[in-house]
Amino acid sequence: MAKAEVKDLLEAGVHFGHLTRKWDPNMAPYIYMERNGIHIINLYKTAAKIEESCQAMHKIAASGKKILFVATKKQAKDIVAEKAGAVNMPYITERWPGGMLTNFVTIRKAVKKMAMIDRMKKDGTFNSLSKKERLQVDRQRAKLEKNLGSISDMTRLPGALFVVDIKREHIAIKEAQKLNIPIFAMVDTNSDPREVDYIIPANDDASKSIDKILTVVTSAVADGLAERKSDKAERDAKNESAPAAKKEAKVEAKAEVVAPIATNEEE
Repeated sequence: MAKAEVKDLLEAGVHFGHLTRKWDPNMAPYIYMERNGIHIINLYKTAAKIEESCQAMHKIAASGKKILFVATKKQAKDIVAEKAGAVNMPYITERWPGGMLTNFVTIRKAVKKMAMIDRMKKDGTFNSLSKKERLQVDRQRAKLEKNLGSISDMTRLPGALFVVDIKREHIAIKEAQKLNIPIFAMVDTNSDPREVDYIIPANDDASKSIDKILTVVTSAVADGLAERKSDKAERDAKNESAPAAKKEAKVEAKAEVVAPIATNEEE
């Protein structure tokens, strides 16, 4: 599991907060000082919070649950898509679809519609449509892919949410709170940390800072997935060896019964 060193966090600019006049007083415990009208985040506390978040995300990934990554701001979109995609986790980088969590059944129907269009293209039904209808279906498919393509493998509600900028993604936060889904988030000095379960005090505007935090947390997720895979392989190996061991035991027991009979016959 990758660790967050204070030196690396400093180089990535994780410590730069917002202007002092824009701060949220609830972030006071995580602020080290003020410099040139900007709040400086205490990176030792950030490193400790990253460690805490990584351990929790490792457990969630190892349990087989999905972690949904949410970041629709320009400087975070590509980073989140790359990092979350690398560990096979769902992510939202376009507009948050209202009811994504609270009305998950409807969202799943839209994803199934996308799969149905793909089947139409494979079995030839698509070609039997008129040119205008094909164009409409293609446009619908492209729109669905843009908004929901990254969550097509998410067949049930996620085990947790990871959010970059909780002020911007307030709708996602509210939906997760309603369903008691744990929330992990990068929280800047202008946001209320009480909104989330696992806070990572950090600059959520700079791409370098976002990249650094995402690299560390997705590394923890990858380790959790590897642990789950390893445990599954061990269980499968045990299940395969169990019938063989039973068979051997039966053969040995039979041999023990036959041996005294053979001795009696010789006498």
